[in-house]
Amino acid sequence: MSCFAKLHGRRSGTGQTAAILSHGFGTDQDAWSALRPWFEERFDVISFDLPGCGPGGAESYDFDRHGSMFGYADDLIELIDELGLQDTIFVGHSMSGMIGAAAACARPDLFARLVMIGASPRYLNDGGYVGGFEQEGLDQLFASMAANFQAWVAGFAPMVVGVDDSEAVADFSRTLFQMRPDVALNTSRTIFGSDMRATARRVPTPVHLVQAASDVAVPREVGDWLAAAIPNATLDVISASGHLPHMTAPAEVLAIVERRLAGAWL
Repeated sequence: MSCFAKLHGRRSGTGQTAAILSHGFGTDQDAWSALRPWFEERFDVISFDLPGCGPGGAESYDFDRHGSMFGYADDLIELIDELGLQDTIFVGHSMSGMIGAAAACARPDLFARLVMIGASPRYLNDGGYVGGFEQEGLDQLFASMAANFQAWVAGFAPMVVGVDDSEAVADFSRTLFQMRPDVALNTSRTIFGSDMRATARRVPTPVHLVQAASDVAVPREVGDWLAAAIPNATLDVISASGHLPHMTAPAEVLAIVERRLAGAWL
């Protein structure tokens, strides 16, 4: 089976330049529903479900390969090569931001620009680095996931959405429940245990960072760190709250994307 088919790939749009939309933990490619029409008018749009996510996502998940963010990056490179693409625009939310960063370091020919929405290279506080979490808090999160996944989702979804948006909470809860609990737990351990700071410093591709002003998962300090660490980076902080601004504040996100990507489509 092709990588595109295995990851439930979807392709649409009228443009010549390819834009790859890659979602974050706990969502699936439907998370781009509000932004996709704008991209389809300008780009050749490719989306997919990350391994472990989406309907039947556990079939594409490998506990060894996807125990590292670099395994996801290998999937992304394989998918792009399979489609015969180069110089793509990659838009990654949350964990996909660092997946794109790792892939761009390995194969810079595949990427013209990266857009990272709510991305973080390191979630744990580390000396002078503010990631937002302490190990004790993460251990409690993992224990809650393992003990009662349904109860964990009920508390986690509204906290991450971060705004009074019942539709977004319902959508996020639905896609979290699509994940097999053991896969969700292992994925969260991979994300929260990763340290991609060295990778971020080596990204050769221009990067446009988009961050919500208030995000329980990614503090403002993380965006500032990335903007300083990535050689060719811009940072736009929008007034929205929550970790899913592309779902809860799409107009604000699109305003930034349209300005930063001006001239990138044919």
